[in-house]
Amino acid sequence: MRLFFTACLLVICTSFSFAQSTATEQEITELSTKKWQWMADKQVDSLAVLFDDGARFVHMSGSWGKARELEIIETGSIHYAKADVHDVVVEVSGNTVMLWNRITLTAEVRGNTVSNEFTVTEVYQQHEAGWKMLGMTFSSVRDTHEIEH
Repeated sequence: MRLFFTACLLVICTSFSFAQSTATEQEITELSTKKWQWMADKQVDSLAVLFDDGARFVHMSGSWGKARELEIIETGSIHYAKADVHDVVVEVSGNTVMLWNRITLTAEVRGNTVSNEFTVTEVYQQHEAGWKMLGMTFSSVRDTHEIEH
């Protein structure tokens, strides 16, 4: 009988943990989608709340912090016009979440419209006030690149 109750408790705990993880994965996927739209619309106020003060951003041309990323978006130095998301993988570890997007990014850079294939790595952490993005890295890839699930 004790074994039965232990097994039941294990199943319930595992199910609850899986449901929490799945809900978190969905929440972060939706937040990432909003982030792409905020970037396209140059909504730096929304992004300023999302980006942690110590956040780092890695692009093809360099790496910088929150203030520079917001300046780039606000001034249009890089206008993230449209991110076509082809695939998303999310992994939850405690209060930290890693999200990988496989995207085709259409952007305006120095007056030129460009389209590039990227896998974008996003790192989020849960805080009392909500989710904060700790980092975002753009990795240039071929259009045949796949994210392993």
